[in-house]
Amino acid sequence: MKKLLIFLVLIILVKASYAQTSFSISVRDDEAGFAFSISNFYRVPEREVIVIRERGIPEEELPVVFFIAKKAKVKPATIIDLRLRGMSWMDISLKFGLTADVFYVPVKVVEVGPPFGKAYGHYKKYPKHKWKEIRLDDDDIVNLVNVKFMSEYHGVEPEIIISEKSHGKRYIVLDKEFKEKKHKKHKKDKEDKKEKKEKKHKKHEDD
Repeated sequence: MKKLLIFLVLIILVKASYAQTSFSISVRDDEAGFAFSISNFYRVPEREVIVIRERGIPEEELPVVFFIAKKAKVKPATIIDLRLRGMSWMDISLKFGLTADVFYVPVKVVEVGPPFGKAYGHYKKYPKHKWKEIRLDDDDIVNLVNVKFMSEYHGVEPEIIISEKSHGKRYIVLDKEFKEKKHKKHKKDKEDKKEKKEKKHKKHEDD
């Protein structure tokens, strides 16, 4: 009985260890995938994206680093140094002459809900020539930059990303899902093309 109990405990521990390892690998794979997307879109080495994340920038704020760096025409390291000193994304942007209008993402919907409502509320409240006076908070900028990045990179309408995010999905998860859908579509198109070719070949043989 004692041996059986020890055996069962060992099985439970092994399963728990395996589950934890699998979870860790899954998280790392997702993050690596997001880093790859960022490196592709902003045309920087993937290793550079990973190093920046390791310096303490949350993965979903990484696109902001490269967006501001690109617009300001400075190295990402310059942006990171300012951020790690405690500056807000808005203050960093203003330091390089970038105002709220650079973060705006056009949408076709009249009303935009949380977590985008406040940012779009600012743009709606002020006429376009006064958008430079808008002061966005960190969350606003992170959300708008991610929508812009993912929309352009995956070829997805901003409204779809906004809707998915409004339901609580992380950008890192959305990035993975969009890539999986694209892969499935590519695979199906390839299979359809092959099937069409085989049918054509068979028809030719029958004739």
